[in-house]
Amino acid sequence: MNKKQKKWLRRILIALALFFAVMAVDKLGVLTAVFGEPGALYASFVLYLVPYLIAGHDVLLKAWRNIRRGEAFDESFLMTVATIGAFAMVFFPDADPHMAEGAAVMLFYQVGELFQSYAVGKSRKSIAAMMDIAPDYANIERDGALVQVDPDEVRIGDVIVVKPGERVPIDGVVVEGASQLDTAALTGESVPRHVEEGAEVISGCINMTGVLRVRTTKLFGASTVSRILELVENASEKKAHTENFITRFARVYTPIVTLAALAIAIVPPLLGMGAWSDWILRGLTFLVVSCPCALVISVPLSFFGGIGGASKLGILVKGSNYLEALSEVDTVVFDKTGTLTNGTFNVVAIHAQDGVDPDYVLSMAAHAEAFSDHPIAVSVKEAYSGTIDQARIAQATEESGHGVSAKIDEHVVLVGNDRLMSAHGSNWHDCELTGTILHVAIDGSYVGHIVIADVVKDDAVQAISDLHAAGVERCVMLTGDRKEVARAVAAKLGLDEYHAQLLPGDKVEQVERILDSARGNLAFVGDGINDAPVLTRADVGIAMGAMGSDAAIEAADIVLMDDKPSNIARAIRLARRTMRIVHQNIVFAIGVKVLILILAAFGIANMWLAVFGDVGVAVIAILNAMRAMNTRSIR
Repeated sequence: MNKKQKKWLRRILIALALFFAVMAVDKLGVLTAVFGEPGALYASFVLYLVPYLIAGHDVLLKAWRNIRRGEAFDESFLMTVATIGAFAMVFFPDADPHMAEGAAVMLFYQVGELFQSYAVGKSRKSIAAMMDIAPDYANIERDGALVQVDPDEVRIGDVIVVKPGERVPIDGVVVEGASQLDTAALTGESVPRHVEEGAEVISGCINMTGVLRVRTTKLFGASTVSRILELVENASEKKAHTENFITRFARVYTPIVTLAALAIAIVPPLLGMGAWSDWILRGLTFLVVSCPCALVISVPLSFFGGIGGASKLGILVKGSNYLEALSEVDTVVFDKTGTLTNGTFNVVAIHAQDGVDPDYVLSMAAHAEAFSDHPIAVSVKEAYSGTIDQARIAQATEESGHGVSAKIDEHVVLVGNDRLMSAHGSNWHDCELTGTILHVAIDGSYVGHIVIADVVKDDAVQAISDLHAAGVERCVMLTGDRKEVARAVAAKLGLDEYHAQLLPGDKVEQVERILDSARGNLAFVGDGINDAPVLTRADVGIAMGAMGSDAAIEAADIVLMDDKPSNIARAIRLARRTMRIVHQNIVFAIGVKVLILILAAFGIANMWLAVFGDVGVAVIAILNAMRAMNTRSIR
């Protein structure tokens, strides 16, 4: 508990102690013995008023301020009217006194409010833990000495020093040193990550062992930690349909039940159907139980707990609306490269035409791909043992989804798939090996092809199995790769269908077609590279391995901070459990309240039962909502 909550608790405990003391004195007849029959009634009125005001003075003030602002219909107003009405019953000659009930309603309402505050605070802890990844300073070398500066002062290209135990403040590349990085706050992964010279590091990780010198590649405001914090802070603004419905429902419901309580209190006695005191008490009881606290508190708390629980697993959800949409997913569409496969391509074979040196084919391909950052291009350049002489390259043009064309040593070089060859009239030959085939043509003549293979991720097979077990009906793979490669990967993973040789625009069209046939929502999973249009079009866009990927964090609705596809099933299970908790609370709260409201209208329910209908139901609903934060059953 924080200081405010502890002070609040002390006030409630004092009020409770006084309340039970007054009740004991009242029930034991002490007041009657001291003040006589009429005087005892007013003495108990004054005595019950003390714990009532100690516990509820802030509620009374809030209700008064809201009335002055024209915002009367909230739970403070309902509690104020009901409790003041219960105390006022003492002035009806034919009515039984109800000061104890009035004080009890306010006391237990405050107990419920305190419990709500504590529950919300606890659910924020996982979010707060995520917020703690923000570094306070960066170490930068100036005049041969280390100086601590604000991370905002560090420029791109500066070299910062990260000591053991410190957080990496800004994204960058290690230029000196080796260490283990604790990435648990970002990914939920307990195994440290080894980094050494040349490795990329992201802000928010904790350096565990060695000293690292890191050359920054981004400003602090654009670093991973800043983007994540912005995402987390904005998550509460994007509310689920269910959450918005409850908010709208409460706005309409509260004035309606207030008018209904007024009608119960006034109309029957005007029609001669009973004493005023009897019907006013029924109206007050109706008012107490009608308070929508259980719904207004527990539904947002359930979603908040679900988002907080997800963050423990390294799953960042941008809003409760996306958590709700994820719970209804029955189709998951994957991009292949970097999502189901490692995305680290290796050249496994070079097949040159007769009379052509394979090293020459690789050299020309590497020079043509010199300016490309595509994983396939990177693998070709890594396989080339020589030095790429950019002076030889007059021009290079990337043809999206096909390959590249370049002018090298006055020769026109084409490097890409069969469609690129066909488009330029170059005859090409197929290959029996499974993998991505990169054809090479020089001045229109086909000189050979390079075979590049990707490796399926370790947990990809388990991920697809987990998704099917979670009730996902279709797992689909989209790829720009050849049909033979796609077929082999799909068979190994147990995918329901695949679509190959797709251009980036084709993937959007394919997702549109799958959306038309899907019964539930469709989730698209990509690694954030060239996936933004598809991530945006899907019902739920999920970016994997998003540490350091600005494009992924920007385009996706849900961000998985590591490269494990098995976390997708975890995210779906967590979303579905959160929605089950939300629906349980809605049904329970409305069901119990409707029952007690009916009993109150007919005079069967008393004020004590109304207290349970309000505070008791709210506490039970809050306890249930807090289960959304527990991730042990999800891991």
